[in-house]
Amino acid sequence: MPEEPRADRRSPVGEPVVRSDPEITGERAAEAIGFDPDDEESVAEASEVVHRFATGDVGGDDHVLMLRGAAACAALVRGLGSYKQAAERAGDGVSVAFIRKWARVHDLPQAIRRHVARGHIAPTAAKHIARVNGENRYLIAWGVLDGDLTVRDVRSIASDVNDGTAIEDAIRDHGVTPGRMSLDLPADVYVDLRREASMRNEPPETIVAEALSKHLSEE
Repeated sequence: MPEEPRADRRSPVGEPVVRSDPEITGERAAEAIGFDPDDEESVAEASEVVHRFATGDVGGDDHVLMLRGAAACAALVRGLGSYKQAAERAGDGVSVAFIRKWARVHDLPQAIRRHVARGHIAPTAAKHIARVNGENRYLIAWGVLDGDLTVRDVRSIASDVNDGTAIEDAIRDHGVTPGRMSLDLPADVYVDLRREASMRNEPPETIVAEALSKHLSEE
């Protein structure tokens, strides 16, 4: 079986990989609930969680609970086979659009969902990140972290990209340069980097990019 694209979820649907990590959610990791789309009792529990989530009884501004709601949406869809059936099973007040949006959040790659759980990326922004495909998801998510993109910015960028605008242009239109970030280095590493760049007649970012590319390709 071929590996899934890096910009898609790799772990099983409904599994609380991020929510159960104590390094991310602390003591709440022990409270993480998983949903098994192949188990009827678990699907029934997911439908109840989705109903409470959609009707405002759970979630609010709690990022972890909202990720749980997203997991329940995804498991319900997988377990029943369609967004329509999932919405019907969840009951009154739950729309197909709601289920689809949050199921897509659950399908975001773990690297992005970790920042949602930490509170660095708002779940409402994650909904719009999930509207785009492939590596574009990462560029928008990291734009939130490094460029302070707002939820409104993310929504606009996602819409522009889906209308055919190149992702880099869409992000630049909101004042963020893709790939730009600031780093604090140990003084000795900083000295070595500047010396190497000077001797090679290259900007420091070229040295850093080459070193990181080599390191990450070896991982």
